[in-house]
Amino acid sequence: MKAWVERYFEFSVHQTTWSRELLGGATTFVTMAYIIVVNPAILASAGIPREASVTATVLVAAIGSLAMGVYARRPFAVAPLMGENAFVAMTVVAVLGEPWPVALGAVFWSGATFAILTVVGARQYLAEAIPRSLKQAMAAGIGLFLSFVGLHSSGLVVASSAGPPVRFGNIHDPRVALAAGGFLLMCVLLLYRVPGGIILGILSIAALSVPLGLAAWPEAVVAWPASLDPILGRLELWASLSPRLWPVVLTIFIMVFVDTLATLYGLSIRARLLDPRGQLPQIERPMLVDALATALAAFLGTTTAGAYVESATGIAAGGRTGVVACVVAFLFLVSLFFWPLVTAIPSHAYGPALVLVGLLMLEAIRDVPFDDWTELVPSFVTIVFMVFTFHLGIGMTAGFVSYPLMKLAAGRAQEVPAGLWLLALLSAVFFLVAPH
Repeated sequence: MKAWVERYFEFSVHQTTWSRELLGGATTFVTMAYIIVVNPAILASAGIPREASVTATVLVAAIGSLAMGVYARRPFAVAPLMGENAFVAMTVVAVLGEPWPVALGAVFWSGATFAILTVVGARQYLAEAIPRSLKQAMAAGIGLFLSFVGLHSSGLVVASSAGPPVRFGNIHDPRVALAAGGFLLMCVLLLYRVPGGIILGILSIAALSVPLGLAAWPEAVVAWPASLDPILGRLELWASLSPRLWPVVLTIFIMVFVDTLATLYGLSIRARLLDPRGQLPQIERPMLVDALATALAAFLGTTTAGAYVESATGIAAGGRTGVVACVVAFLFLVSLFFWPLVTAIPSHAYGPALVLVGLLMLEAIRDVPFDDWTELVPSFVTIVFMVFTFHLGIGMTAGFVSYPLMKLAAGRAQEVPAGLWLLALLSAVFFLVAPH
C-alpha cells in the first residue's frame, strides 16, 4: 500500500520523502489555521452566524484540500480566500445592501462558471497565454505580499495614523521582540538545514509566549463543532442573477480567476513544478478543484475558496506532492474538535514564518529580463500593485493590462498571445465596473 501511494504521488519524480511531505503539510496547516477564526469574524459583519461559519470554513478547507491532494496531486492547501470574503462582507452586503444569501448566490455562480470554463479548456488556454516574465513576477509579488502579511501579523510593521501609511512597530513590546527573535531563529535553523526549521520556530515562539503571558492557554482544548443548519443551503441562486448584481458576479469571477492563477504559478515556481515551457502540467486539475470548492463553499455558507499562498511554507519545508494537501485536510478535520487549541497559536508566532517564506520566494525575480523594458515594466507593475494595494488580483490585472500596452508601444504587438489580449480586456472591464 505504501509503495502504491508513493507511485501515485510520484515521490521519486519529486525526490521527496514521507517525512518531508508530512512536515510540509503540518507547516502549511499551522500557518493558515488562523482562517478558522478570521474568516467567520469577517463574515459575521455580514450577518452570517459566527459559530456555524467556523464549521463551514473548516469543512471547505478539509474537502478542498483533500481534493487538491488526491485529484490534482499538488501541495496546495485550499480554504476560503481572504480578500474575497472581505469584498462580500464589506462591499456586497455592507455597501451595496444585498442580503448575505444573495451574495453567496453570486459566489456559487462564479464557481459554477469556473468549473464550466475549466472543463471546456478556456481557463487553461488563458493561463498558458501568460508570459514567463509575468509568472516570475507573480511569484516574487506573492513573496513580498506574504512578507508584508507576516510583518504586520508580527507587529513589526503597523498602520500609521498620520504621515506614511505604515511605520515600524514597537520593538519594546515583548510580542514584537519575540517575533523578531523567532525570525532570526528560523533563519539560523534553515542555514544549518535543520529538518522542520520553520515549524520548530513557530512552535518555539508559541511555547515561550504562554509562560511569558503573551498568549493565553485556551479555556477548553476540545469543543464540539457547531451545527451548519443556520447557513447550509441558504444561498439565493435566482435572486443573485438580477442584472444589478452582474458587476458583483463579474468582480468575484475576475478576482478569483487572477488570484488563483497568481497563487498556482507562484507556488509552482517555488516548488519547481513548471515544465520547460514555463507551464504547470495538468493545470486544469487544481483549477477544477478551486472551482468546485467555491461552489461548495457557497452551499455550505461561506465565501470563495481557492489555493492558499501560505502553502509556500509547506513547500519551503520540503513538501512537493499532494500528500501535503491531504495532511492539511486531515488536520483541518481534526481541528473541528480541537479548534480552541489550534487557534491559540498567536499571530506573532506564525508571522515570522510568512516573512521568511517571502524571502525564499523572492528568488523568482532573477528570471525577469531587466534589459527588456516591455517585460520589466509589466513585471514591476504586477509586483508593486500586489503588495501596495494588498491585493494579489489587482496586481495581476494591472500586469495583464500593461503588458500588451508596452508591447504595442514598442511596435512588438505580435509578441502578445491572443489569450493575453482577452485577459487584458477582462482586466480593463474589472477596473471599470468593479465596486472598489
